[in-house]
Parts: sequence; C-alpha cells; structure tokens
Amino acid sequence: MSRSATGSAERPRRGGAMAAVGSTAAIKVVVMGLSGVLGIITSRMIIQNFGTDAYAQYGLLSTFPTLLPFADLGIAAIVINAVAGSSSVRTDDFVKRSIVTAFRVLLVSGGIMVAVALIITLAGWWPVLLGEGLLPDGGSLAAGLCLAVFGLVIPLTVGQRILVGLKKTSTQVASQAVVAPFMLLAIGSAVMFSAPIGSYLAVVSYVANSLVSVICLIVAARALSPQIGQAVKLVPRVRSYRGVPALGLAWPMLVQMIALPVAMQTGRLLLSHLAGPDELAQYNLASQLFGIVLQTVAAAGIALWPVYAAARSAGRVESPTVPTLWFLLGGLVLGTGLAVISPFLARFVSGGAITLDGWMLVGFVVFVGLQAAKYPVGMYMTDKTGLVFQVLPIVLMVPLNLGLSWWFIGQVGAAGPVLGSAISVALCQLVPNLWYVSRDLGRRRAEAAAGGAGGDGVVDESADGEGATAAAGLDVDEQRGDETATDQAIAERAVAERAAEERVHGGRTGDDEKEAR
Repeated sequence: MSRSATGSAERPRRGGAMAAVGSTAAIKVVVMGLSGVLGIITSRMIIQNFGTDAYAQYGLLSTFPTLLPFADLGIAAIVINAVAGSSSVRTDDFVKRSIVTAFRVLLVSGGIMVAVALIITLAGWWPVLLGEGLLPDGGSLAAGLCLAVFGLVIPLTVGQRILVGLKKTSTQVASQAVVAPFMLLAIGSAVMFSAPIGSYLAVVSYVANSLVSVICLIVAARALSPQIGQAVKLVPRVRSYRGVPALGLAWPMLVQMIALPVAMQTGRLLLSHLAGPDELAQYNLASQLFGIVLQTVAAAGIALWPVYAAARSAGRVESPTVPTLWFLLGGLVLGTGLAVISPFLARFVSGGAITLDGWMLVGFVVFVGLQAAKYPVGMYMTDKTGLVFQVLPIVLMVPLNLGLSWWFIGQVGAAGPVLGSAISVALCQLVPNLWYVSRDLGRRRAEAAAGGAGGDGVVDESADGEGATAAAGLDVDEQRGDETATDQAIAERAVAERAAEERVHGGRTGDDEKEAR
C-alpha cells in the first residue's frame, strides 16, 4: 500500500471517528436537555413537597455511583479494549473470555457491596459516615437500600462497556433518556397520593438508573449475538473455561477509581460535616445544573476511547492534541452559557430558597473547562503504560484536593469543593497527562519513521501528516491494543488475524509482494 493510498484511507476513518464523537455529544445534549427540564421539575417538586432537607439528602445519597466507581474493579478497561481491538466481535474467543471475566469479577464486587450495605445499616454507622445531611427519620435505611441496589446492578453494567467498545456510545447515551421520565412519574405519583417517601427519594433514582443498565445489556447482547448468551452460561465454569489475564490493565484502573472519587466527589461529605444543609443544598443544585454540561462532555470524551484503542490495534498514531483544544473551548463555552442562566434556573427550581453566588458559578465554569480538556488525552492513555502513568498523579491529587476543598469551604462556603477540584485537576491530571502524551507521540512517530526508513513496516500517514508503522513493524501486544494479552495463544491469534486480513485485502503471496516491490 502506498503512502497516498494509506493517507486517503485514513481520512474517512478519522472523519468517521470524530463524527461519532459529535453524534454522541449531540445525542447527549438532547438527552440532557430533556433530563434537565424534567429534572428541574422533579427537583422543584421535591423541594416544595418534601423540603430542602429531603432534597439535600437526595443529592447526598445519589452520589454513591460517583463515590464508588471502583466497584467494577477496573474491569471496564478490559472489556472496552478487547471489543474495540477485535475485528470479529461475534466470534472472537478473546472477547468472549473478556466478557466472562467481567461478569465474574462484577458478581463478586456486587455481592460485596450488598453485604457492606447490610452490615453498615444494621450497625447504625450511616450517620457517622454521611454526616448531618442524613435525615433522622429513615435516612439510614434509605442509604442502605441505595447501596444494595447499586451492588445488585453492577454486573449488568457490562453492557454499557461493550457498547462503548463497539463505538455505540451514542446508543448507550440515548438509553439514559428513560431515567428522568421515570423519576418524574414515580415522584409525581408519590406526591399525588401523598406517599411519605421523603427519606427514600434517592432509592427511586437508583431503580431508574438500573433501567439503563438493563437496556444496554439487551442491546449489547443483540449486537454481539451469541457472545453474551454464551458468556453467561460459561460464568460458573471457572475451571473449564478460564478468563483473560485482567491484572495488567485492571490494577491501575482500580487505583484510579479508588482515588478519583475520594479526590473529586467528596464535596458533599465535606460540606455535610463542615457547613450545613443550606450549603449542601446550594452545592447539590449547582452540581445538578452544571452536571448537564459535565455529562455531555464525558459522553463525548468516552466515545474517543475505542478510537484510540482501535488505532493502537492497527498501529496508527492518533494525536489527541486538536480534540483537547476543541474540548477545552467547548467546555468553557457551555459552562459560561449555563452560568449566565443558572441564577434564573436556581430561582425557578428552589422558588427563591437557594441562590448560587459568584464563586460557585466561576468555579464551575473553570472546572467544566478543565474536565473537558482532560478527556481526549485521558482516552489516549488507556493502554497499560498510560494507565500506570496516571496512578501517581491521581493518588497525589487526593490529599491536595481534600486540603484545598477544606480550606476553601472556610473561605467561600459551598463553592469551596469546586475550586479545590478545579485546581487539583489542572495540577494532577491535565498538566502531567499532556506532558506524557507529548513524549509518547514523539516516541511513536520516531519509531514509525525508523520503521518506514528501514523497510520493516509501511508508514501510515493521516490527514495531518502523522505517521505510524503498519502491523508488520509492531509487536503483537501493540497490534492488539491490549497489554494484558501476554499468553501465547492470544499472540498467535492476533498474528493469524493479521495474516488473514492481509490475504483478504492484499490478495498476494509473499513471492508476489517481492515481485511487486
């Protein structure tokens, strides 16, 4: 294949990838628009009928999924990279074994969560853990139920990981449209029939979100048929059907998933302990409003993961530099736009009971911009080396963010956690990740140039002139884009897939290629 041919082939591939990111963001905007409108109505209904204290607890308990993303034990990286790097997902045994491994790990993790919920509830430890934001009447039982439902649903989240790997993030995002209508219908019914569920509003949100996992698993099962059905049957056959080596990618993901929630999602807990219900309610409302933008950015960012995973599998160099600039600009624009209208939204939602000050609005605009900028580089760094590099800065971010948030709460009140998180993201994620990506791109381009000059591989140029060696010049693990694939069987399969692909697309034997040269 000539350079010109390869370059022309690369343009639609890259254009298709960015189109997928754009469509995901567009769908997320529509979903979040619908969810935002219905969520505002639901929040107003909660505040007017159950009070600000019930709304504060609702926001506090609803954060369990953000405080406990480590519950999947880092298995998301295994599933997404395996599916994204496969050329035959319906028949690939490595994909099936990855799914089996995910189900096994998440069944154990979910069971532990249910047991922990039972122990803490029976021991009466929830008020100690969650502070004054917990209602005295039924708050502890509600917290236990939330964690139990969360644990039961964890195994079902495999479907969402599969859809991301299949570059169907837009489908996964679209499924979230069921949450807000369900919440409005359920809470509206409770208000209509005067049901005393003020302490258990958050439980309803967990049931609503479980519908997303069910829908995604069904869609993923149809897309991969018969892989998921076979995987479910093979889950209990631990000895006769082994999983994939998961530790290589899982441990750095697990460390990050433990550290990030502590660093980024403890604002409510700090406010509950250091401030009071009023500051907690203000933070909840601001988080809900700006969460519309943050979730849109996150959905678009996650859509880049399979793009970079597939590029690694094919031996291409995909730079995240331009997407990072676009994400930063988009985050700042969306954040600023929401900051302008948020005082009016806050007045409507709370009936004037909650106001958002300037520190809160400015803090969230900066935070949204930084969060957006970190996604493209973070998705580039989803191989083993990149994930391991991120561990130390994220671990250091925990004490930094907690200390800054604690100090800022004393200075500016409810906006303290937002300012602390923004500074921590800049110092411990965006700056070090940009440095790593810059060095890694330089290394890979140098290797590509050396491979092309030596005749050991074909240089693949993209539309902006980036090069990468073809699969012949790369080692098997890099072709696959899965650094956990260390056993010989997986290596042989990757080589066989590449050879079969070359026979189908090239149509030449080794002697024909020599003659062609």
